[in-house]
Amino acid sequence: MTTELDWFKSSYSSNDGPDCVEVAIFTAQPTIFLRDSKNKDGARLAFTGGAWSEFVEFAAGR
Repeated sequence: MTTELDWFKSSYSSNDGPDCVEVAIFTAQPTIFLRDSKNKDGARLAFTGGAWSEFVEFAAGR
């Protein structure tokens, strides 16, 4: 992918703690990316929009 992603911290991550999850949304496909803010060049997880929606519904217990 040649497009730069706009990463932001998860609302569940604290500003002063070492454990942070960052999220980026690539709307052209749509794809949701997750990474560890302490290792920005490390592994990233990628989810399709549909898979992410299913996960969020499951995690919310709906």
